Amino acid sequence: MKLSDQLLAALIDVPDFPKPGILFKDITPIFRNIELSKQIIASATQLIAATEADVIVGLESRGFPMGFAIALAMNKPFVMIRKKGKLPRPCYQVSYDLEYGQATMELQKADLQPGQKVYIHDDLLATGGTATAAAQLIQAAGATLVGFGFLMNIQGLNGQENLTHFGVPIHTFVTL
Repeated sequence: MKLSDQLLAALIDVPDFPKPGILFKDITPIFRNIELSKQIIASATQLIAATEADVIVGLESRGFPMGFAIALAMNKPFVMIRKKGKLPRPCYQVSYDLEYGQATMELQKADLQPGQKVYIHDDLLATGGTATAAAQLIQAAGATLVGFGFLMNIQGLNGQENLTHFGVPIHTFVTL
């Protein structure tokens, strides 16, 4: 079975979460499937290697488990971009609109160095708002964005189209 089919089979739909009208894609079953997780990490490391990334950035919070595993597999540092108020040291901040509200993301100023090549990993690409905010944080740090990676891309919300202006590869494993 193809990796994309295995990934689709592992996802669990949760209707009306976190609010009515949203169909949440639960990725936690992936983490219970060791072989599937290994396949995703191996595939991601091959895609990311071509970008020559120095650092892997994971987005809160569902981008953390796979992002960290990918960084370890590639022998690269891992950096977290988190929601406002979750990081203890001085931060860059970017506020943006979500498909169901607003948010502010933060990156600790000491976590990236100017000129570092950064690859962003997250679980889901919807409108691209969170990924755009993360890219803006990377730019604020003086680092260079070299790519985006997502487990899932939701059709019809234009996320991939909204990220194309960054001019970097956009990798997704499955389109929903």
